[in-house]
Order: sequence, then C-alpha cells, then structure tokens
Amino acid sequence: MDLDANVLLLSLAIGGVGFVCLAYGKKQGRVPQMIAGILLIAYPYFVSNLWVMGAISVAILGALWFAVRLGW
Repeated sequence: MDLDANVLLLSLAIGGVGFVCLAYGKKQGRVPQMIAGILLIAYPYFVSNLWVMGAISVAILGALWFAVRLGW
C-alpha cells in the first residue's frame, strides 16, 4: 500500500462521505444509500492509486444518483 499523503487524505474524505451515506440510509431506511455508503467506506482499503480511487468514487456516486432518479 502506498502511504502517500494525498492518497491517505482522499481515502479519508471518501470514507467520510461513505459514512454519511451509510448513516443517512440507515436512518431513513434507504437501501441505495446504505449500499453506496458501504462501498465508499470499503474500497479505499484496496485501491492505492489516486486517480483510480477518484474515478471509482465518482462511479459509485453516479450510480447512486441514477438509482435515486429511478425512484429506488
């Protein structure tokens, strides 16, 4: 694992967004937000590239946006 400060800071920020999504989804009973929150919390442990980490988080949040727009 790369211990670059930028990667650590980005993973902390993504994990924070994931925690907020998970807490909101759990409180409101919203499954898409809970799934997105779990994914955002978990995947930074396995990815150490800054750009790939950002792209995955954008893809997860885009899928969440799309799921909410479909009415899930």
